[in-house]
Amino acid sequence: MRIHHLNCGTLHPGGAAMVCHVLLLEADARLVLVDAGFGSADVRDPRRLGPMRHVLGAALREEETASAHVRALGHDPAAVTDIVLTHADLDHAGGIGDFPSARVHLTAMEHVAVLRRRGLRESLRYRPAQWAHRPEVVGHPPGDGRWHGVAGVLELAEVAPGLLLVPLPGHTAGHAGVAVPVEDGWLLHAGDAAHSAASLRPGDTRPDVHLRQGLLAHDTAALRRTQRALSALAADGGVRILTAHDRDAWERAPGDGSA
Repeated sequence: MRIHHLNCGTLHPGGAAMVCHVLLLEADARLVLVDAGFGSADVRDPRRLGPMRHVLGAALREEETASAHVRALGHDPAAVTDIVLTHADLDHAGGIGDFPSARVHLTAMEHVAVLRRRGLRESLRYRPAQWAHRPEVVGHPPGDGRWHGVAGVLELAEVAPGLLLVPLPGHTAGHAGVAVPVEDGWLLHAGDAAHSAASLRPGDTRPDVHLRQGLLAHDTAALRRTQRALSALAADGGVRILTAHDRDAWERAPGDGSA
């Protein structure tokens, strides 16, 4: 499997710039995205993102959209068959509209939250305009598998060989990670379950980041449990963790299409 690391949205929420780290998987004859960043419609009309665009400091650029990256790599965006979302926040799901024929995969619990949009936090994070093209959505219930001690894991073999949807609840109602098999083990896209892989080391999370994560969390206690589980995974030499907004990790990612 060939893996491309894309930045599909630069953010300036305060302090150093952040990215929206998206994976493009070339799996046999299929193209699969893990997360989708911001989309071209978000660039054309930022108002559809609501007030959170100001909180995130989103620098909306056409060349950073997933569809632009796919074209730059020599592919037709229409060849993207599936998009697997860690969660449906506006900076992760905006790009789905640029791939109207692609199936959109997420946990069933997250899909319900998108449809429900209960309370202020969910109304701000889930933007109906990003789903207005009515994609084919596959809301996956928890699986019966275990992976490195994590329960409820589901294999998405119909999307790509060996691809796993790994429950990582807390940041949103149905947040998950996506585990990709690579030559030396696994690559886990942990979405917004942590600020960075480095922050999973005891004492390495800055107080302001800790506070911001708590304010944005759907369930703070669940998020802390998820982060403890990720800390254990980070100590496993067979699992490499990346998170959605860690610019340093994105810049260190291989640029040749390898994992």
